[in-house]
Amino acid sequence: MVEKTPQYIEDDETLKLSIKIRLSGEMKKIDDDYLYWDKVKYLSKETDPKKYWNAIKFYRNLRTNKIKFGKYYFKYFMTEYIQKSLHLFDLNIGGNLGSNIGIAETDKNKFVISSIMEEAIASSQMEGANTTRRKAKEIIQKELKPKTKSEQMIVNNFITMRHIVQNKNLDLTVEDLLIVHQLITNDTLENEEEEGNFRRNDEIFVANFSNGDIVHIPPDHKEINELIADLCIFFNSEGEDFIHPIIKGIIIHFMIGWIHPFSDGNGRTARSIFYWYMLKRGYWLTEYLSISRIIKDTKNQYEKAYLYTENDENDLTYFINYNIKTMDKAFIALKNYIGEKQREAIQASKFLRIPNVNERQAQILKILNEDSDRILNVKEIENRFKISSFTARQDLNGLTELGFLQIIKVNKIKNNYVKSNSFDRILNSYFL
Repeated sequence: MVEKTPQYIEDDETLKLSIKIRLSGEMKKIDDDYLYWDKVKYLSKETDPKKYWNAIKFYRNLRTNKIKFGKYYFKYFMTEYIQKSLHLFDLNIGGNLGSNIGIAETDKNKFVISSIMEEAIASSQMEGANTTRRKAKEIIQKELKPKTKSEQMIVNNFITMRHIVQNKNLDLTVEDLLIVHQLITNDTLENEEEEGNFRRNDEIFVANFSNGDIVHIPPDHKEINELIADLCIFFNSEGEDFIHPIIKGIIIHFMIGWIHPFSDGNGRTARSIFYWYMLKRGYWLTEYLSISRIIKDTKNQYEKAYLYTENDENDLTYFINYNIKTMDKAFIALKNYIGEKQREAIQASKFLRIPNVNERQAQILKILNEDSDRILNVKEIENRFKISSFTARQDLNGLTELGFLQIIKVNKIKNNYVKSNSFDRILNSYFL
């Protein structure tokens, strides 16, 4: 729970105090972090905290933009920090200028699959999926049948992300939204009829599970159709007033969570539709960003951004500011990830000196050299390198013939491949 903001009361001192705060430089710091009342009240040293808050609100209200969904009004304020960040995002993750990130054309598929996996795993873990990243990756890469609800959630999210990438240029319809929800919740809800359907009652609410307090009561279920119809129009059309695409994407994300149109799976659906909108509007590098992984690590701030918005006159700036910071962290994480993979590629290049070993096989040798207990199969290699089953089998059998791998029969058709007993000796013979 968060403390409610004081009622805004404008008096003769408000304008003077607002100007004083701006001239002192305090206003910029407060708005760059877009602080809520629970922090602003401690910044006032010489002024009554409520009057100080009124001065902050006066400045924000002068520059707010308003939007409407159904009968509900929302507003947001384009701070200097947000505008600067949007400019940097436009330069780096939109259009063709994003190519300077350093992803080689031959590596793009590999990076996309890895990023979609990370997004699917993190988004599911945020909603309670309980499994390790390593196990989750193994399930996806080897296309194993999920054995638990947690594993099913992660597989569902991965399938959903692939579906969105394949349909990223299409408009959003109500039917599309229901399909996304059905894919995300497949075989994970107690009532199967709720998969891909809007809630039909008002027994749904968002609670603080630590103490049972209700923190959000969604709109009446009878309003869902109108609200979602407005959201689809917002998604598909430019509108009379320009709203930066990234801001629109974040607002769409918020609105699905706020409307809470489904009995369960609203968070995963909201993050998926944000991802869809960003790709549709040309921010192609979003395909490589694992935003949910950053959100998962700052989940408390994510939840508070929702609460701050709702408790301060539906001011979306709290949620926008949080998500802008999250995207910035995700972009930095991507650059670090690419740098790491490029270093790995350089390290793997030494394995290419081995006669009759191709680039993929060199990567496989590097994996086994670093993880002696790793068990490989054709499906994993096929998914990892985006190659055919035939080519994956050829790569593994080729390394077996060279003495690096040993085959373990699973059944009459399927084989697993592990590091052979002579792996280290053969490798050393080439490098020593």
